[in-house]
Amino acid sequence: MAIFESSVGKAPSKKKWYVLLGVCIAALIVLGFWLLLRFHAEKATVTHFLDAVAAGKMDEAYRIWKPSDAYSFKDFTDDWSPGGYYGPVKSFEIEDTKHTKNSSGVTITVAVSPTSPFPSKNDAAARVKTKQVKLWVQFKDQSISYPPPEF
Repeated sequence: MAIFESSVGKAPSKKKWYVLLGVCIAALIVLGFWLLLRFHAEKATVTHFLDAVAAGKMDEAYRIWKPSDAYSFKDFTDDWSPGGYYGPVKSFEIEDTKHTKNSSGVTITVAVSPTSPFPSKNDAAARVKTKQVKLWVQFKDQSISYPPPEF
């Protein structure tokens, strides 16, 4: 054996590990974006609806709601007008989304407040006046209603 010859072979390539690590990181990024953008259209519909209610544009809010024949404009204003059950709505915060497997929509939980801006977590006196509302948004036409009963 000569001086410059060695019996030790080449170090194993780390290329496989780098490729595997890159694929895992890419999968995590895709999963993160999917979780962030999941139900984005439905959240945007609820935001648009509540912005119209907060601005006092009840006709526009009713149009966004896309009500069935059973839910008249009077019923709508009884719920959402400044003197209604959920009113006055000056600010809101989307708290949660819940999708039941094989359902045709998503339940979005929203906190509505009669004060503007929305009260911080530290402002207990203003937080007492907030109401929690669950809204059902259909995937196919983005219509809003109250959620179906849970079984």
